[in-house]
Amino acid sequence: MSDQDAIDAIMAGLSGPALGELAELYRDLHRHPEPAFEEKRTAGIAAGRLRAAGFEVVTGLGGTGVAGVLRNGDGPTVALRADMDALPVLEATGLPYASTATTPDGVPLMHACGHDMHVTCLSGAAQLLAAGRDRWRGTLVALFQPAEEIAAGARAMLDDGLFDRIGTPDVVLGQHVFPNPAGTLLISPGEILAAADSMEIRLYGRGGHGSQPERTVDPVVLAASTVMRLQTVVSREVSPFERAVLTVAQIHAGHKENVIPDEASITVNLRSFSPEVRRTLLAAVERVVNAEAAASGAPRPPEIRTLNAFPLTVNDGDATARVREAFAGRFGSERVPAMAPLMGSEDFGLFGAEAGAPSVFWGLGGADPDLYARAEREGRLREDVPGNHSPFFAPQLLPTLPTGVEALVTAALAWLPGVQR
Repeated sequence: MSDQDAIDAIMAGLSGPALGELAELYRDLHRHPEPAFEEKRTAGIAAGRLRAAGFEVVTGLGGTGVAGVLRNGDGPTVALRADMDALPVLEATGLPYASTATTPDGVPLMHACGHDMHVTCLSGAAQLLAAGRDRWRGTLVALFQPAEEIAAGARAMLDDGLFDRIGTPDVVLGQHVFPNPAGTLLISPGEILAAADSMEIRLYGRGGHGSQPERTVDPVVLAASTVMRLQTVVSREVSPFERAVLTVAQIHAGHKENVIPDEASITVNLRSFSPEVRRTLLAAVERVVNAEAAASGAPRPPEIRTLNAFPLTVNDGDATARVREAFAGRFGSERVPAMAPLMGSEDFGLFGAEAGAPSVFWGLGGADPDLYARAEREGRLREDVPGNHSPFFAPQLLPTLPTGVEALVTAALAWLPGVQR
């Protein structure tokens, strides 16, 4: 039996009512987003579906993580990963299944990055591969990861003994929905997602009456000068041939218009594609922040607190070529364009690094193809095609969902040996 015959036989299980049931699962997950490390409902659904398909299931990994293991004879161990957490975003899609969920504190929640699609696709692929286990040999692992958005979930699962409890995979595979035409798969070897570092910086002054600034050290002015100086780091300390981004996304200070506060805080996000540039950015932030505080006569040094740190995501060259060949053979080369490196970040790569195994991460197109083509012709992609983390982001359900399921099945079977019939 050829690989295509095996995929055909397995994917036949997604026709008709099965696809409708999976689409309803997606709508349900979209209606019920959960924040990082609070994905209890989502994890319960994933675990239940894995058990029903015959997987051995481990729950509570790193808090809310789930791992399903299906041992099916001799052969390699292939891990497929999906992330589960949502974002603090107020949904504006207008969809009939739009989220109205909030945290207990009233913060709106939305699957604005497509993790609901990731969970649905992996659930579907796991079920199909389990039902078609007479077509392949080896061990299939399905990983449902919490807290990707804060770069903590993969590390938490690993620190909780993930591979000691389920075995070490020979390859780790994952996908992410992006605002590219639905029905396409984007894949490239090498560095594809940036490393990212986020921090909160507290700047200390001496408060007082707004009418007597001479009696104070104004932390608002200190924060403003720090923000402006930080904007020169990329333009003046990083080579134009390198890629880097420095963003100050938050600034907080004070409570009243005539009271100079005692302190201010800013958050800084750094993105880079090389260890050298990463070190340059981190050192520059520390130097600038402390120098501006000294220049302002701050009564105490600033405090810099790390919020999260994402590793660089690197696709193994040989493993990526293997997956891309499988995708091209299944979907046609025209539906498998190269994936340009993105400044977005992921903690997916930690699984492969910890296992000492190759990992491959690809993009799943989720945008309406007609809308995308029109926007591209008119030079309005940024304006008309919502991107990840937008309150308007919503993958087109079809063909995104079946394409994502088929991609995971195809990639897994590129490693799991077939059974001649």
